[in-house]
Amino acid sequence: MKAVVLVGGEGTRLRPLTLSAPKQMLPIVGVPMIERVLSELAKHGVDEAILSLGYLPDAFAEAYPSGSASGVRLVYAVESEPLDTAGAVRFAANFAGIDETFLVVNGDVLTDLDVSALIAFHRDKQAEGTIALHPVRDPSAFGVVPTDAEGRVTAFVEKPPREEAPTNEINAGTYVLEPSVLKRIPASGRVSIERETFPAMVRDGGLFALSDDAYWLDTGTPAAFLRANQDILEGKRSLPPSPGAHLVSGEIWASGEPVLAGQLSGACWIGEGAVIAETAVVERSVIGPGSVVEAGATVTGSILLEGSRVAQKSSVENSILGPGSTIGERCTIHGISVLGNGAMVASGSQIDAERIPG
Repeated sequence: MKAVVLVGGEGTRLRPLTLSAPKQMLPIVGVPMIERVLSELAKHGVDEAILSLGYLPDAFAEAYPSGSASGVRLVYAVESEPLDTAGAVRFAANFAGIDETFLVVNGDVLTDLDVSALIAFHRDKQAEGTIALHPVRDPSAFGVVPTDAEGRVTAFVEKPPREEAPTNEINAGTYVLEPSVLKRIPASGRVSIERETFPAMVRDGGLFALSDDAYWLDTGTPAAFLRANQDILEGKRSLPPSPGAHLVSGEIWASGEPVLAGQLSGACWIGEGAVIAETAVVERSVIGPGSVVEAGATVTGSILLEGSRVAQKSSVENSILGPGSTIGERCTIHGISVLGNGAMVASGSQIDAERIPG
């Protein structure tokens, strides 16, 4: 089966990390987000993914020069201008010559959704389109999708006030579509699948939905990106980390051999070539390849991307350090602060909930 993977957005909520890389290329416990998405699709028979690209498209071709990743063949469909969600689906599907039932997924959503069950439901209902739903406590930030007893969608309400939401079942960003849906989308210009295409399908009675309460996370904010990493460290998702060192029950291993390091507690992942000083403390964190945590420094609930450095006696808590960034001595970085690629923080600085560009 083929899948259109929407990866064209600029990832503005994750800036400055996304000023130099698409958010789907950011690593989740050492593995690029896009590979984690593709791995899940491959489990359900997807053998070709059409990446709908717009922002920094060359990053994907450079990362996967063989034209495949996670066992899935890749096709690159690069938009010349932003087309919004439906426009992107139309462009990518036509580019790849899709003429049979296909999937659409958002490339920044991590989920353990049973895609096979969704496809089977779609075919059983002889639907034109089927949406995966996910129950949430507060649906006000999402598209809300009420259904009838047969699973037919009765409305598509985009981001309603919490007290007015007709249900807590939200659009989970995975769709099974028939090629006929493409004919509903104008041949040019920006078109929203949530605000235009789906409501039209609701009126015609051809849109269905199936709820699944499996793991689901939109990774688009720094807090969610931190959570995506923590959920794997804490075993909330049964996924392997990237090859390298990781902490399990107080022991650190890399390629079968213990790694000399400072004090570590909770579940951590230590990338290949990372250096942690003997008097440093690392807790519930991801330390990327080649990163350095110097003597007396502490890193808690944070992510250090490749080649970043925390100097002596500095503290990093609930924050993200971009690739090649440097924290000077005796600094305090907390409050979900985010440093961009190559950012530098002067010694003695106090950073609270700030975005520091590279």
